[in-house]
Amino acid sequence: MSGFLARARRHVGFQTGAVLLLLFAGTALVSVCWTPWPPDDLAMRLKLQPSSAQHWLGTDHLGRDVLSRIMVGAQVSITVGLIAVALGMSAGVALGAWAAARGGWVDEALSRTSDLIFAFPAVLIAILITSVLGASARNAILAIAIFNVPVFARVTRGAALALWSRDFVRAAAAMGRGPFGITMRHVLPNVMSVLIVQATIQFAVAILAEAGLSYLGLGAQPPVPSWGRMLRDAQTYIFQDPELALWPGLAVALAVLGLNMLGDGLRDLLDPRLRLLRVG
Repeated sequence: MSGFLARARRHVGFQTGAVLLLLFAGTALVSVCWTPWPPDDLAMRLKLQPSSAQHWLGTDHLGRDVLSRIMVGAQVSITVGLIAVALGMSAGVALGAWAAARGGWVDEALSRTSDLIFAFPAVLIAILITSVLGASARNAILAIAIFNVPVFARVTRGAALALWSRDFVRAAAAMGRGPFGITMRHVLPNVMSVLIVQATIQFAVAILAEAGLSYLGLGAQPPVPSWGRMLRDAQTYIFQDPELALWPGLAVALAVLGLNMLGDGLRDLLDPRLRLLRVG
């Protein structure tokens, strides 16, 4: 652990991503207890106000405080991202580990199904699912989670297959341990670092997907603040008040950038091969 922390202190990308993630999570946490103004407080006489001492990021077309809505919108992004990634990871890891352990038609079926799903863009699949089931944050979570399943299944399968050919796994099989026991005791603990990195990256994808669905009106519904819906509302007033689109767009960009940088940093720090390449 001390070695990991020492390397992390020297990795600028990891540190930058961690700071952005802490800012993102901290904003969501603070908004649970406090916001400068009630996020749904309407004040039509103050609509489309620029940044000021009273409203730090201005007001929207209904006179609501933009900063307060961005803070609460961080809660929505984190909730959707965490649940969608957790559901997709749980199902995908189980399927990928099963395919690697069984092989044969199970492995082939998983591979072909994953190829079929990857043939369509993630947002297109999410739009299809939410269009059929209805527009809501819950259905957006389900749609994003479904796309995450083959991602984690493929990553788990590839990492697990490499381990099944290792001597310590063969020794466990020779001692009579079954596929389930080998998977739980030897395979999954050794692929966990890869899964953590992938989960971080998929979290960023989930936030971007949620913003896209909300922008299209298929994600969180009013009056729940959402960065994507804020961007949708701002497009009508883009020439009258460009600042209205700047802040939610910047929030999405910084959250996704931070998670991607954190994921890349974790990959560099946890993969011994990359560490050797950097040292060399």
